[in-house]
Amino acid sequence: LVPMVWAGGGAGGMVTEDAFERIAGELIAALSQALPVDAVYLDQHGAMVTAGYQDADGELLRRVRACVGPDVPIVASLDYHANISPEMVAHTDALVAYRTYPHVDRRETGARAAAAIELMLERGRPDGRAFRSLGFVVPSHQQPTAMEPTRSFVDACIAGETGDVFNLSYLGGFRLSDIHHCGVSVVASAWTQAAADAAVDAVAEEILRREAEFDEPMLMPDDCAREAISIAAKSSKPVLICDPQDNPGGGGSGDTTGMLAALVRNGAEGAVVGTMHDAAAATAAHAAGVGAELTLDIGGKADLPENEPFHGQFTVLALGDGRMRTTGPVVGGRDIDIGATALLGIGGVKVLVTEKRVQAYDQSLFRHVGVEPKDQKILGLKSAVHFRGDFGPLAEKVLVIKAPGGCPADPRDLPYQNLKLGTRLGPKGPPFLPNR
Repeated sequence: LVPMVWAGGGAGGMVTEDAFERIAGELIAALSQALPVDAVYLDQHGAMVTAGYQDADGELLRRVRACVGPDVPIVASLDYHANISPEMVAHTDALVAYRTYPHVDRRETGARAAAAIELMLERGRPDGRAFRSLGFVVPSHQQPTAMEPTRSFVDACIAGETGDVFNLSYLGGFRLSDIHHCGVSVVASAWTQAAADAAVDAVAEEILRREAEFDEPMLMPDDCAREAISIAAKSSKPVLICDPQDNPGGGGSGDTTGMLAALVRNGAEGAVVGTMHDAAAATAAHAAGVGAELTLDIGGKADLPENEPFHGQFTVLALGDGRMRTTGPVVGGRDIDIGATALLGIGGVKVLVTEKRVQAYDQSLFRHVGVEPKDQKILGLKSAVHFRGDFGPLAEKVLVIKAPGGCPADPRDLPYQNLKLGTRLGPKGPPFLPNR
């Protein structure tokens, strides 16, 4: 095995041209020095965009193919939210995607990619590659793979890997990428072209038949808070509120205050909101110390519509240095550092404030400041779906709040300019038309 380069960054804006060219250049240089090679494996996300390349993953794969030539197998593993392009398919021999969202099968996906490489080392490059774009985008909170209809699409891919078909992947797409090839897709690799085409067509037909079944309702903030309070009053398990429009995992600022304000305004008790990205508030809490009373403007720092700071008198309940080891199934076993943390209380609501932006994907974030998630009445989580991996088993019910944020859940609320004409904005949604 000859390692080349590894780099990672959280979801946000476009990758800079400088970063892309430096990293791609280092990778191609390392690959060139290692030639000849038997095969190439790439661990990509699949939704990278730069100012110069809408399909940056496809461009990277093009350069790798140009480096190694037409005969060397190339396999890439991808995130479930990859936006697949014809170029990505043309320059590779297998695109192996996660089958879970929350993503808890990273290791298994790597093993599947390794198995594909092993097959090709034995049999050579496959003759069949197929790709179908389904022509619509789906909000993230409607995509969990434990829920229908997505579960059936994933199961169909698993069942479809038989005979000549050795890779069949369903991908939910990343709706927040304003690019031509954005949306739901299916991709296959097989020893014959006919087998690859038949495999993707079978899954694609099932997706189109059930397109309208993508449906996870969102509640306006006050309605959501009142329903959570009502359910929590009758339950011994916490009610989870997810805030998908301020999901740091999708590039959200993590500092919008709609969920916090609604819970406080409606008199919630035993509620914890996290994580709220506000370095200034965390610093102020550390300076004041545990037990101090502070008047603070929390959150609302990002320049987003309707994103106002939450003003109030808070009690500093606990402090942390932000260094911990995660324990859950989504990102378990990692040593992370989210900077100074503070647990602040106002009425019956607590809010976990962090120096660095982080998605609420692991219970360790709350335990770090002495909060045991299962003992809370309400957990308000800055996440779209990944929270379900660690917090989902605790829940009496999951509610989805439509609070302001930088990651609009409804594709009709996004200012697309570059989508393929006619792409449906949401399942069975209206077709995209530029400058609408």
